[in-house]
Amino acid sequence: MDSIIINAIGYIGLTINLYSMSVKGEYKLRIISTLANTIYIVYGILLNAYPIIIGCSIAVLLHIYRLKNLKPKKDD
Repeated sequence: MDSIIINAIGYIGLTINLYSMSVKGEYKLRIISTLANTIYIVYGILLNAYPIIIGCSIAVLLHIYRLKNLKPKKDD
């Protein structure tokens, strides 16, 4: 795959991750962070970067676990 596309995927993940840090409410933060980490997993697969794949996979599992225990609030 073209390196420009691979880098674009990484930057999209980065942008979504940074955006997640600006939202109010833990529920929204975890939803958006799950999306960002999923994109990072794809990025890691394309780069064959196992630390990225492993770290982001663990993060996705943790976010999903925490989301199951959260209920959305009015400001989420």
